[in-house]
Amino acid sequence: MAIVGGFNVYPREVDEALMAHPQVAEAAALGVPDGYRGEAIRAWVVARGPLDAAELEAWCAERLVKYKRPTCFAFVEALPRTPAGKIDKAALRRTAGEGLAHVA
Repeated sequence: MAIVGGFNVYPREVDEALMAHPQVAEAAALGVPDGYRGEAIRAWVVARGPLDAAELEAWCAERLVKYKRPTCFAFVEALPRTPAGKIDKAALRRTAGEGLAHVA
């Protein structure tokens, strides 16, 4: 769980909203430290085809309240996995500032 501006945000809810997009193969969201809100939501996305941050932001705006929307998107070839095959969110947290497309 992330606390964004005093509100509880469950990354799974953000993951599900992103995964509903037809061009998203996989997605993972995390709360990362933010000097203004305490935490902000960042999302890593594996795209099936052409996709950009503006399109995902518009998609999320239709499905999530503002404080639950990712502030940055990182488009990656694959998400890191644990030996059990789950998405390795600890590895994503370590790379939180790399390759992000910021949205307003």
